[in-house]
Amino acid sequence: MTGELTVQVRLSGGPPHLPASFGVARSLLSEGRIKIPYGAGYEHFVLAEDGVNQQTGEPPVFVWVGRTRIAE
Repeated sequence: MTGELTVQVRLSGGPPHLPASFGVARSLLSEGRIKIPYGAGYEHFVLAEDGVNQQTGEPPVFVWVGRTRIAE
């Protein structure tokens, strides 16, 4: 992600130790899914149906949908 623009998103759900907001590459927003490395796995989030509100300027909201382990 070096040199790539990042944007703050809000995270809903997931492990309690993840921050409530997180910086992700802007290019990932169009996919509607993000994967965050955490511990020995990845936490998966999808864009909430009402997650992007251009009028209020609020950051997009991504909702936790599950976890996968890092393959060994």
